[in-house]
Amino acid sequence: MSFVWLKHYMPRSLYARAVLILLLPVVFVQLVVTVLFLTRHFEGVTQQMTDTVAREIRLVLDLADTAPDRGSVSSVVIEQASQLAITALPVSVAEMPETNMRDWFDFSGRVIMARLPSELRRVERIDLTEYRRVHVFADTRHGPVKVSFDRRRISASNPHQLFVNMLFFGGLITVIAILYLRNQLRPIKRLARAAEAFGRGRHEPYTPSGAVEVRSAGNAFLDMRNRIERQIEQRTLMLSGVSHDLRTPLTRMRLSLSMLEDDERALLEQDVDDMQGMLDAFLNFVKGAGEGKPEAVDPVELVSSVVEDARRAGRNVALMPTDGEGGGTVKLNIATMRRALDNLISNAVRYGARAEVSVMLTEKTLRIRVEDDGPGIPEERRAEATRPFTRLDPARNQDKGGSVGLGLAIATDVARAHGGVLRLSSSDRLGGLRADIVIAR
Repeated sequence: MSFVWLKHYMPRSLYARAVLILLLPVVFVQLVVTVLFLTRHFEGVTQQMTDTVAREIRLVLDLADTAPDRGSVSSVVIEQASQLAITALPVSVAEMPETNMRDWFDFSGRVIMARLPSELRRVERIDLTEYRRVHVFADTRHGPVKVSFDRRRISASNPHQLFVNMLFFGGLITVIAILYLRNQLRPIKRLARAAEAFGRGRHEPYTPSGAVEVRSAGNAFLDMRNRIERQIEQRTLMLSGVSHDLRTPLTRMRLSLSMLEDDERALLEQDVDDMQGMLDAFLNFVKGAGEGKPEAVDPVELVSSVVEDARRAGRNVALMPTDGEGGGTVKLNIATMRRALDNLISNAVRYGARAEVSVMLTEKTLRIRVEDDGPGIPEERRAEATRPFTRLDPARNQDKGGSVGLGLAIATDVARAHGGVLRLSSSDRLGGLRADIVIAR
């Protein structure tokens, strides 16, 4: 039997699932104990007490039969059976209730109404609605009489106490357990926040605590974070040094080229400019998403400034109206996000005639879209296009110069560092490539 459907109704968080695991056994045990106790105690004890009272009522009814007339029934019963603490009062047929009467929550009353008439055939009606009193209407030689006595003599006293005690102590134990469980789950939530922050490019202080298993996981996370940070730092230092060392011979080459004739100098200077652009691309890729810290910023203003800078640089790019009903600020790394958008816009105008940039902001999502009218990228090669140093010659024109296949890779790294993703698809409006940076708020 498959229980896959049950997953849709299970809570998502670990805390809610732990509380559910804690409550289900408690509720189940309480139900079992309640059923067994009601069956063994209330029903069994009430039946025995009802049998005893039935014999006493039978004696009272026999005494009522011996009374000389209807008016002396009560005095005869009091005179000869006062030790039973049972009263007998003659009533008319109209004063008798039409049916047996009890409250809906009177569990032992159900047993009394079933047991007493079977033990005493002369019982006509039973009224259990009066507090702590039982009224039994029975037939005698002088007509119907109402026999009254204390309720505690025929059923277990205070049957509701079982439920009150179970609910109170069950709730008390559950609250204590939830507080203890919350304290045990707090280190796991701290570890999750630290890991999520590191995935978004932020360094959140974290000290392992809690149970042994949680401490082990926390120490493993710290070791992993330290190794990754050392690798990023070493890669940055190495390639930054290489890029810096290569700038010196490039500068000498540029000075040497300035002494040549104009017709010989143009093409060589273009090659030097391409090499300079490649070095800048390498350096941007090495910096990745680790530069700076996220801060609250208006994404619409950020994108508008990037588009305006691109226009001043001579790129044919337009900013489209903002979509979505969201507002406010989003935590972004301004430097790396500007670099990612600049790369996407540069790619768009490199391989197409124009580009369009739009922003969609909702309560939960930020989407920045860059579209162009170029040749686009085939669907089967889009995953390959986001890898570093990848050139898709058949799909994207590589004769425009200066490209080393890092534009989409940088944008992908920046999106991941913000906890988002870079999605590539075809532009419905322009017909070229559509690149979406989607980030959860």
